[in-house]
Amino acid sequence: QVPLVESGGGLVQTGGSLRLSCAASGRPFSSAVMGWFRQTPRKERQFVAGINESGTTYYADSVRGRFTISRDNAKKTLLLEMNSLKVEDTAVYYCAADSSHSHYVSRAANDYNTWGQGTQVTVSS
Repeated sequence: QVPLVESGGGLVQTGGSLRLSCAASGRPFSSAVMGWFRQTPRKERQFVAGINESGTTYYADSVRGRFTISRDNAKKTLLLEMNSLKVEDTAVYYCAADSSHSHYVSRAANDYNTWGQGTQVTVSS
C-alpha cells in the first residue's frame, strides 16, 4: 500500500486558486492509479480527478477546465491545481491510491485501497 498525506488546503475567495499536494511513501506509487476525491457532510465521497501510470488524466464534469491533476513519480507526489474556485468546491479533499490498477482509472471510491487523512478547502463568496 501507499501511505498518503495531503497538504495545501485552506480558505480562498471565489475565483481564487489553491494547490493541493499528496505525499506518498512506500511502494508502489508510479504504477498505481491515483485520484482526488472530495466530500461534504451531506454527500458521499465524490470523484474529482484521476491519473494513471501513463499520465492520462480524467476529471469530473464539474471541475474539468478548472482543475489539473498531475504526478511526479520521482518525488512520489500527486498534485491538484485548482483554479477559478467556486463556493460549491468547498469540501474535504482526499488523495487516494488504487494499487490494484495501473491503467484503468475508476471513479468509484470503493475501488481505491489507500486514503489520506483529508485536507479542508473552503471557498468563500
